[in-house]
Amino acid sequence: MNVERALRLIAGFFVMATAALAAFHSLNWLYFTAFVGLNLFQSAFTDWCPMVWMLQKAGLKRCGSTPQPEGAA
Repeated sequence: MNVERALRLIAGFFVMATAALAAFHSLNWLYFTAFVGLNLFQSAFTDWCPMVWMLQKAGLKRCGSTPQPEGAA
């Protein structure tokens, strides 16, 4: 799995989970839904997203990245 697929998976899960929580628990969960949407919106323009940074730190590779040979800097 690459970063782009994982990002879509996590964002979709957060939107569905917070929509369900807003429907059955508290409408305040929609603030988190808006936060996810705003991050996706701004990342389209800036190519920076906190979740992408976390996924890369976790070891996932970006789509189309090629592995570096050992010893290459």
